[in-house]
Amino acid sequence: MSGRDLFCQPRRTGRGAALTLLFASVLVAGAATGSLPGTGRGQEARSTRSAAPATSRPEQVTRAAEEALADGKSPMEAAERAVSRSGDRWGAVYSRGEYEEFQEALDGRYTGVGLWARRERDGRIEVAKVAEGSPAARAGIRAGDRLRRVDGHTVDGRPVTEVLALLRGDATDAPAGTVVTLGLERGTRAWNLTLRRASLSTQPVTVRRVSGEVTVIRIASFAKGVGETVRAAVRQAPAGAGVILDLRGNSGGLVAEAVTTASAFLDGGLVATYDVDGEQHALHADPGGDTTRPLVAVVDGGTMSAAELLTGALKDRGRAVVVGSRTFGKGSVQMPSRLPDGSVAELTVGHYRTPSGRDVDGTGVTPDLEADAHALQRAETILDGLGDASRHP
Repeated sequence: MSGRDLFCQPRRTGRGAALTLLFASVLVAGAATGSLPGTGRGQEARSTRSAAPATSRPEQVTRAAEEALADGKSPMEAAERAVSRSGDRWGAVYSRGEYEEFQEALDGRYTGVGLWARRERDGRIEVAKVAEGSPAARAGIRAGDRLRRVDGHTVDGRPVTEVLALLRGDATDAPAGTVVTLGLERGTRAWNLTLRRASLSTQPVTVRRVSGEVTVIRIASFAKGVGETVRAAVRQAPAGAGVILDLRGNSGGLVAEAVTTASAFLDGGLVATYDVDGEQHALHADPGGDTTRPLVAVVDGGTMSAAELLTGALKDRGRAVVVGSRTFGKGSVQMPSRLPDGSVAELTVGHYRTPSGRDVDGTGVTPDLEADAHALQRAETILDGLGDASRHP
């Protein structure tokens, strides 16, 4: 499991700050990661409906908040208790300020130290990646360093989401300029390091050319505008040349942006289906995408949610060869509910499925070809073969 300090928000239970990684969505001007898409392009509601309970969990949480307000108690705390009792793995409650902060993150801005983290099988927390120019990068932290403590809290065995919350200071709403002390290890060396949090911006899409005409499009997250950026990169790629879509470590983002990205490579058609309280819906690509250019998608265990939705669509539609390792397996749908005090509760209300009907929640997407650290080189080799096949039918 991996994540970074961009898409984390706190979920308070009691005095502690348990964290939920917000692959699920805030529905800010569109559908957020793994969340229910808003009505608009690419969405078509179907008439199929299965029996739904008379009172949904979102309604139960809202009722708990309203009763607390009437009794002069905290609606947010009441909602948190209701979410905790629901057993929803991805359920969370966010204050008005936290919600606004996530809106900024979807615009490509966030507060943190610039670390991606992953938890190894033995529970160790390692640095997966360091953002260029971030406080962590300037301090010399490298990918592969082991993170032992954050502000004195031992992190071994903790969910990555909680670790990232400590880095961001979510429990105390720590702004840019506040400090965080890390305990790190590299080989036999152990040291403590104090960093100052900063307001950072993301560059969710990077485009580069390799092996002559092959274009590599790396998508770190599906923030606003990513889909159109990818479509522009595809249009600007050399005619007929292959594209590698690098989705490794992509923790998700706006579902609408993932659908727009799919539209760059598909000529309409189904991208995914999803259900909300038993009612079935569908997401469709726009017509007119490039359907002939050779395409390879590269994924790993850090490929999550909206990135899995995109991967599943390209694989099931026969549009891309998928290379790498099994993806994370987060395919649930969250719906936000505004509470009386302005806070927001999100609960899982359904799951999405790939065009062939596969549910990726808990299972992920299996690549066509397994590859490890040399996945990009393997992708280039595959593109060579695909290009030869397209030239010699």
